[in-house]
Amino acid sequence: MLKKNSNPLLPREVYVLSVVAFFVALGYGMIIPAIPLFAKTFQVNNAQIGAIISAFALARFAMGLPAGKLIDIFGERRVQTAGLLLVAVSTFASGLAMSYWQLLTYRALGGIGSVMFSVSASSLLMRSVDDSIRGRAQSTYNGGFLIGGIAGPAVGGILSVISLRVPFFVYAFTLVCAALVTSFFLSEKRFGISIKNKQDPDDRILLKDALKSYPFLAAMAISFLTNWVLFGLRNSILPLFAEEQLGVSTTTLGLGFTVAAIVQGIALVYVGKLSDFRGRKFALMIGSFTLLSGVATIIISSNWWYYMLAMVLFGIGGAFEGTGASAVVGDLFGGKGGRVIALFQMAGDFGNIISPVLLGWLVDAHSYRPAFIATAAVFSITLLLSARIPETRKLNQ
Repeated sequence: MLKKNSNPLLPREVYVLSVVAFFVALGYGMIIPAIPLFAKTFQVNNAQIGAIISAFALARFAMGLPAGKLIDIFGERRVQTAGLLLVAVSTFASGLAMSYWQLLTYRALGGIGSVMFSVSASSLLMRSVDDSIRGRAQSTYNGGFLIGGIAGPAVGGILSVISLRVPFFVYAFTLVCAALVTSFFLSEKRFGISIKNKQDPDDRILLKDALKSYPFLAAMAISFLTNWVLFGLRNSILPLFAEEQLGVSTTTLGLGFTVAAIVQGIALVYVGKLSDFRGRKFALMIGSFTLLSGVATIIISSNWWYYMLAMVLFGIGGAFEGTGASAVVGDLFGGKGGRVIALFQMAGDFGNIISPVLLGWLVDAHSYRPAFIATAAVFSITLLLSARIPETRKLNQ
C-alpha cells in the first residue's frame, strides 16, 4: 500500500479551476434542454437536430491537437481565457441565430473554444500539483463540473419558459464570468512564481515519446471505454430500454440520472483520497469492476429497481475511472505537453462520438440486450489494462 509522507493542502489554482469548471458546466447544462427545442423551431428533422450536437463534439475532437499546440506556444492561462471567450461569443451568437445553418455553425465554433478550455485547464491542473495530492485535485475539479452539471438543466428549464433563446444568453454570461476568473485569479502576476505561464521547451513531453508509454496508452483506452459506457450506453440507449422494456416512467428516468450524479459527487469526495493513498491502479481496478457490474445489472434487469441500481453503480464507477485515468497521465507527464493532454482528452471524446452510433446500430440490428452484452465484453478489457498498469503515483522523498 502506498502511504503519504504528509497531508499538504491543495493549491489555490485547483480551487480557481474548479470554480471555472462550475461556471462552464452550469451554463452548458442550461442549454442542453433548449438546443433540440430551439433547433426544431427552424422546421428541421431529428437527424439535423442531432447534427448540431455532433458538430460540437466533432469540432472538439478535430481541434484537440491544434489546441494542445497553442498551449505549448502561448501557455495554459491565455489559451483557457481565449477558449472561454470564444465559446461565450459563439453561444451568444447561437441565441441570435435566425436559421438552422447559423445555429449549426455557431455550435461548431463553440466546440473549438470548448477544447481550448478543457485541454488548457487539465494541463494547468496537472502542473499545479504533485503526485501526493493529484487524485484529490482531480476529484475537486471534477466535482466543480458535476455540481454545475446538476444545477444547469434545472435552471435552463426555467429560463426556457421565458424564451428558448434566453439560456444561450445566460450561458454566454457565465462563460464571461469564467473567463474573468481565469484572467484575474490565474494571472501570471499571482501565480507566475510557482507555476510559470509557459513551459520550458526543453521540459516539454513530445507526443511521440508519450505514445511509447504503456500507462499512457492504457489510460487513453480506459477513458475511451469509460465514455463508451457512460455516454453511449447510459445516456443514449439505456433510457429507451428502461422505458420500453422495464416500464420505467419519465419521472423515474430523470430521477435515475439525478441519483447517479449525486452518488458520483459523494464518491468524488473519497475517490481522490483513495487514489492518493492506495494508488491509481487501485482506483482504476475498482472503477472498472464497478462499471462492469453496472452493465451486468442492466443485462439481467427485469424491473425498474435494476435501472436505479445500475445508475448508482455507473455514478460510483465513473468517479473512480475519471479520477484514476487523469491522475495517471498527470503522474507520468505533469501536464508538460499540451498535445499529450489533448490526445488523452480526444480518446474520451472519440468514445462520446462513436458509441451512441454503434450501440444504436446494434439495437436496430439485434435488440437491446445484445448491445449491452457487447458493451460488457468490450469494457471488460479495462480490467486487464488496469491489472497490468504499473503504479504511477510516487512518494515525495
